[in-house]
Amino acid sequence: MNDRPMPLAGIRVLDLSRVLAGPYCALLLSMMGAEVIKVEEQGGDESRTWPPIARDLGSPYLGMNLNKRGIVLDLKSPQGVAIVKELAARSDVLVENFKTGTMERFGLDYDTLHALNPRLVYTSISAFGRSGPKASDPGYEALVQAYTGVMDITGFADGPPARCGVSFLDMSTGINAALATVSALYGRERTGQGCRAEASLLQTAMGLMTVQVSSFFQDGVVPRRIGTAHPSVVPYQAFR
Repeated sequence: MNDRPMPLAGIRVLDLSRVLAGPYCALLLSMMGAEVIKVEEQGGDESRTWPPIARDLGSPYLGMNLNKRGIVLDLKSPQGVAIVKELAARSDVLVENFKTGTMERFGLDYDTLHALNPRLVYTSISAFGRSGPKASDPGYEALVQAYTGVMDITGFADGPPARCGVSFLDMSTGINAALATVSALYGRERTGQGCRAEASLLQTAMGLMTVQVSSFFQDGVVPRRIGTAHPSVVPYQAFR
């Protein structure tokens, strides 16, 4: 039996995120030993109501939020904001995936919390990033799959574009956010200062499409739907 402490033992994470990408990021941190406190507003995370329902909770919620402690706060009230600030002052990481500008309206933006706790790693997850022309636009899995062209190369040639059966952009963005968070914690060991870490569904999608994008710039051929085949390797299809 291995008695060594987990890599993130002693790290406290304040999880203000909901649904998939943010909660998955915090879940991964908890799996590495971090203490995670999930903050939910009145009514709770939307995924609580997603079927199938088990023990009055949606199974997607249970899968994304195991291994966490929970608290309910009204982030639109001065009392709720004050409690988050108190927790953030004693935490190592904050994870949030609100629409760009929401945390600023709450008074819980990076600059405010960094002033309270300079060692805090503030991880923000969004659809299109926190800067740029689409920074304030809302977005979700299927929309970003369509916007980036993922849906256009998914499916068979004689069929329409298709959404991937797994919410892989949400999940992969959660992985990227967890990697960014751990990297920021590692950097803090050298500098003594926390920082802002970011991940977005757009950045994740473009990163995962590196092969397709590189091939396009190489030969100018637009990728197309080819079912289970591979554009460069033969044979490759899935066979019965």
